[in-house]
Amino acid sequence: MRERIGFMHQPGSAVTVELPDWVATFVDWQKTYNSDDEKMALAIELSKQNVERGTGGPFGTAIFDRASGQLLGVGVNRVVPLSNSTLHGETVAIMMAEKALGTFTLATEGGRELFTSCEPCAMCMGAVLWSGVNRMVCAGAAEDARAIGFDEGPVFEQSYQYLEKAGMEVVRQFKRSDAKAVLDYYKNSGGRIYNGRD
Repeated sequence: MRERIGFMHQPGSAVTVELPDWVATFVDWQKTYNSDDEKMALAIELSKQNVERGTGGPFGTAIFDRASGQLLGVGVNRVVPLSNSTLHGETVAIMMAEKALGTFTLATEGGRELFTSCEPCAMCMGAVLWSGVNRMVCAGAAEDARAIGFDEGPVFEQSYQYLEKAGMEVVRQFKRSDAKAVLDYYKNSGGRIYNGRD
């Protein structure tokens, strides 16, 4: 599984997106994930490990093939370590899955699903829609992230309705208390709140 992506944005320079080193040994890429519980447990544990290991913020995401239960990509928040405000758990997982599959879309006839440790911010809401997944399962609520100081931006009930009208199944607050515990742990351990205006 590729865990690093580089982008050229002007001659002589590049933007690199990479997962922390621990992901390579932590994630079992051969495992088949058969239940929502298993899939969300991975997303939440990724968020927890990212905090405990000091490699980013308290958000984790995993993307699966719906028919086979195969893990296609994972992401953790890399905003501060990689100095890039767009590297949220969802966007990193989407980039990693698409790179590994060699495609710009995760849409398939059988479908792909994204499990994330917290309801997405405004940016990630758009990224999830455009990724082509046809199911999104969220653990923590946006209000849990806001409660510790994160600004999730303009996400409304209508935002979720839009995804559903576009054909995406959305499940919210699945294993919420487990995800909220990671957010609270991050705040209580002095984790940095990195809103762009701060």
